[in-house]
Amino acid sequence: MANMLDTESTTFSPAGGRQALNWISVLLLLYLLISAVSVVGGGFKTAAGGEARELFEFASNPLLGLMVGILATALIQSSSTVTSIIVGLVAGGLPVMIAIPMVMGANVGTTITNTIVSLGHARQNDEFRRAFAAATVHDYFNVLAVVIFLPLELATGILDKIAAFIAQGLLSGDPMSLLGMNFIKTATAPVMDLGRVIVSPLPGPFDGIALVALGIGLIFFSILLLGRLLKTVMIGRAKRILHGAIGRGPVSGIVSGAGVTVLVQSSSTTTSLMVPLAGTGLFSLREIYPFTLGANIGTTITALLAAIAVSGDNAVFALEIALVHLLYNTLAVAVIYGAPFLRNLPLKGAEWLANVAAEQKLLALGYVLGVFFLVPGAILVLSG
Repeated sequence: MANMLDTESTTFSPAGGRQALNWISVLLLLYLLISAVSVVGGGFKTAAGGEARELFEFASNPLLGLMVGILATALIQSSSTVTSIIVGLVAGGLPVMIAIPMVMGANVGTTITNTIVSLGHARQNDEFRRAFAAATVHDYFNVLAVVIFLPLELATGILDKIAAFIAQGLLSGDPMSLLGMNFIKTATAPVMDLGRVIVSPLPGPFDGIALVALGIGLIFFSILLLGRLLKTVMIGRAKRILHGAIGRGPVSGIVSGAGVTVLVQSSSTTTSLMVPLAGTGLFSLREIYPFTLGANIGTTITALLAAIAVSGDNAVFALEIALVHLLYNTLAVAVIYGAPFLRNLPLKGAEWLANVAAEQKLLALGYVLGVFFLVPGAILVLSG
């Protein structure tokens, strides 16, 4: 009898109820996220009135699109949020070719969080040197990926072509796929309808602009709370995976980095977890490096989730830009990490910068402000 009571108390414990409530909240926030992407797309389509390209004509220069992605992500400190917004804009008519440099810029901008975390080790020179190198190896890798793939994309359109082929294949008349898209459209319709009711007193195109703002606000809200909830329910498991995987070889590190990032829905969280481990000397920079690259791949899951919310004529383009993000990050890891010369460039750059920053702490702060804010901002201002 006592055993039965013990079993019941375990099964129906308050902790178990909280865990169940957390998971229900996660599902609701995922629903809100994909609904919010639909709201952004619908609002942008309403505001643009078929002139989406003209509204973003300034970003048709790839360098400016790249700067928009860097600056937006540095300000928000979440590439997941920025790429979800980009998916929504593509759903509303933003051309994929304009969106691609923005996505690449978001990859660079997201590295700011772990670099800021490393500044917390500034009091101890050796510890700071290790932490700052572990943070900035992510910066160097993502900048190198842009240097290689942005010119290649502009010359050949290879990422766009591969992503378009896959997206069209996934959405080309498969009854289950179409059923799924119709189901999602039906499921997210109440949020879209409510949004349109809220902005209906406004005249055009301000109703569309307000709808975009509402959708972006919902994306912020859902990803922020989703990240917090997933950290609550998964962070212990994520740390165990991290500790168990680092140092077991590059493949294990990359796969585990991707897995942990999917679990916590934030590459910033994943890479920031590693900075203290490197700072204390528990793991070396070379052991941390593959895990960082895996985080780059894992963070693409949010844009893919956002893309499934889109239906209609632009559904294929929304899925296409999400697949570009996945292909870009995966191919960057394969090409850069697969070639010994390229693989070592981010390591050498991060070690050099960390040595300089350890001697001149203000240079570390100047690096963060310059790379992520001042340079992108100046280029955008001067181009205007």
